[in-house]
Amino acid sequence: MSEDKDKSKEQLEDSEFFVNPIDEDKITENPSTLPYAHTVGGVVIKPEDKGRIKGRALAAMEDQTQMQMDQIREQIELLAKQAEALKKRKEISQMIYGAEMSFEPLINHIYHLYLRKNGKMLLSMVAPTEWGRKLPFERFVATVRLLADHTWEILEEND
Repeated sequence: MSEDKDKSKEQLEDSEFFVNPIDEDKITENPSTLPYAHTVGGVVIKPEDKGRIKGRALAAMEDQTQMQMDQIREQIELLAKQAEALKKRKEISQMIYGAEMSFEPLINHIYHLYLRKNGKMLLSMVAPTEWGRKLPFERFVATVRLLADHTWEILEEND
C-alpha cells in the first residue's frame, strides 16, 4: 500500500509539471463545442474536395440550362409552325374570297377550290371525286372548311 501512495504522489508531482502538447485553442472544458469529433466514437468529419463540389454544381447547372434551352427551342419551332399554318390560311382565304362562288358558304361546312381554265378560281360544294372521269377544271387546288373567324382551314391541298 505504501507503494501505491508513493506512486500517486509521484503522479501528482509529475502532473504539476506536465505540459500538454496540444495547442490551447484546441482544448476545452466543454468538448461539445469543438468543431470536430473529440472521441473515437464521434462522427467522422472528412474535408470536402471543393473542386469536385464545384464541378458537380457546374455540371448540374449546365444540364438544367441545356434542358431549358431545348424546351424554348421546341416552343419556338412550334410557334414557327403555327405562324406558317396561319400564313397559309390567310393566303387560301384571300384566294377563296377572290374566287367565283354562286352560294353563301356556311361555317364548318366543307368546300372545294378549283382553278378554271381561264385562270380564275372557283369555290364549289362538289368534291373532286364527284365530277366523274374528267375534272371540268384546270386543276383541283384544295379542300377547305370555313372557320368561325371567316378564315379557311385547309383540309387537303393539291401541290
